[in-house]
Amino acid sequence: MLFGNPTAMSNWFDAREATEFGTALADQFTRSVHSSSAALPNKKGVRNQPIDVLQQILDRADSNNLKLNFYKKAKFANSFKWRLLENGLKKEVADEVTERVLVHLARNKAASALVGESAAGDADRTRSVRQLLTDGNKCMFEGAYSDAISIYQKLLQRNPRDPDALNNLGAALVKIGLYAEAEEHFREATRLHPDFASAHSNLGEVLRIQGQFQDAENWLRRAVKLNPKHTDARNNLGLTFVFLGRLGDATNQFKKSLKLAPQNAGALFGMGHVAAIEGRFDEAKAMFNRALHANPRMASAWASMAGLRKMTPSDGAWLERAQQIAASGISPLEEADLRFAIGKYYDDVEDFTQAFKSYKDANELQKTAAAAYQPLARTQFVDDLMRVYTRESMSNVSPASDSMKPIFVVGMPRSGTSLVEQIIASHPSVKGAGELGFWSRALQEHGAAVRQGLLDLSTKKKLADAYLRALEARCGDSPRIVDKTPLNFDNLGIIHSVFPKARIIYMQRDPVDTCLSCYFQKFSAEMDFASELIDLAHFYKQHQRVMAHWRALLPPGTILDVPYAELVAHQELWTRKILEFLGLEWNEQCLDFNATSRLVATASFWQVKQPIFEGSVGRWRNYEKFIGPLLALRD
Repeated sequence: MLFGNPTAMSNWFDAREATEFGTALADQFTRSVHSSSAALPNKKGVRNQPIDVLQQILDRADSNNLKLNFYKKAKFANSFKWRLLENGLKKEVADEVTERVLVHLARNKAASALVGESAAGDADRTRSVRQLLTDGNKCMFEGAYSDAISIYQKLLQRNPRDPDALNNLGAALVKIGLYAEAEEHFREATRLHPDFASAHSNLGEVLRIQGQFQDAENWLRRAVKLNPKHTDARNNLGLTFVFLGRLGDATNQFKKSLKLAPQNAGALFGMGHVAAIEGRFDEAKAMFNRALHANPRMASAWASMAGLRKMTPSDGAWLERAQQIAASGISPLEEADLRFAIGKYYDDVEDFTQAFKSYKDANELQKTAAAAYQPLARTQFVDDLMRVYTRESMSNVSPASDSMKPIFVVGMPRSGTSLVEQIIASHPSVKGAGELGFWSRALQEHGAAVRQGLLDLSTKKKLADAYLRALEARCGDSPRIVDKTPLNFDNLGIIHSVFPKARIIYMQRDPVDTCLSCYFQKFSAEMDFASELIDLAHFYKQHQRVMAHWRALLPPGTILDVPYAELVAHQELWTRKILEFLGLEWNEQCLDFNATSRLVATASFWQVKQPIFEGSVGRWRNYEKFIGPLLALRD
């Protein structure tokens, strides 16, 4: 069984009770904290939490007989933790208290389950494996994922090597947002049963969900090789290619799926997604409508409609249907798609209170796919970069290449990097490669060496050759090519040591506008900092630290700072400055960048096809009362 959209949903998916109870418990805890001087040691031995307050919380949860399935547990935890943060508790305290409450509830649930197992054990043992599998699949079809999980676990107790139980348990775990756990079961299924195409496909999909696109491609290719008629595997592979910027390969997979199944909703959605990225918005809308005709509850297709244009109050029917689908028991990430889109609707119609609420809900759901952001690890990483790349160490560097072909556009996500790439790529001598991710992978591959010192010349020459081949593969033999991977700001030391003549455009946008825009955008799971305002503020401060270091370290004329607000206010002035900095002659086409026909495989695919506008400058003021952690960035 593959994980897809169910057609029905059990009543237990209404998690309002769990959400409200989590908020009430958090308020009780905070009041008690402020009135108590007792302390509870945390994991590191620091006594910073009231000792009896937490037990009161746990006792109250027990006395209310709070029955939490996996989805309700996530809702309860999110509302509990968020209210703790709103009430002024430090993030590390909120994290630990939330974890302790969930551990307590899990233990109680496990104890109850053991009692139930003992009473029903004899009956279960008399049921056939086939009947259990049928029952589990029926629960999956009906959306009763917690019940399905229980049944598949019983099957695995009988036979830990059962391929269907392993695969289906992984599929059920995906539905409630437990992606790491699902990955383990898919991996076990593929290890024990190397020819099981569905398990390979599901493993590739869950890796894509978690932002591991290269690994996802490998597993999905194996699935398609094992079963060329596996349309879900082809669709998943196509979406992975979209994330990797390989739209031609993506289209090829979607077309093959449609040849096998002309009304396949996943393939129709994929074709619409590619059309939207390429600026063919009418065609994209038609494809999304076809996908919805095949699957009326397809969250991604309905959500994508909101990204094709600015919404207006006349789109009330879209909003109503989006809310219906979101409440119908779809998976956390599918619901996140819709919550982000609903947030965009409310933002477009200037109902900012409802917009922020929707975006907040979306981010809480989005966090189910991402590892928790680690602020201390991020700070240490920046410290290491600043320790290794010094004026002294860089003064003795032997360049690996004198090529000026690469142009790097860097900055925080949502700072205007796509806009500047589109402007530069409108020049006849330049092509835009989009976001390559080459240098982040290089830094991961050579991370240990980089933290000890600069790379040797041989390694740098290999990187130079590989990178130039990657640029050529993406853009052909263009004289200049733009790589607009925003997070390359981490990699400017290694980039400059390999290509010292390369030019770097650094986009600067109001920090609060930038972070708020990140919070309002659905990113892949690798952007682990983007779903919490506190994490965004910390990440931005570390971004400022590392960019200040590169500015002071790299030679004059290497980096051009481009202020986003100035660019949109004085487009021609800054366009001339950019072209002059890059050594390019003036060309009027760069002013009409929105007319340039090229793909933009990022969240800004719609914006860069519009004339330049100033509406996003100072946008944060509409949300000032909601974004306390970000306001300190203005100091």
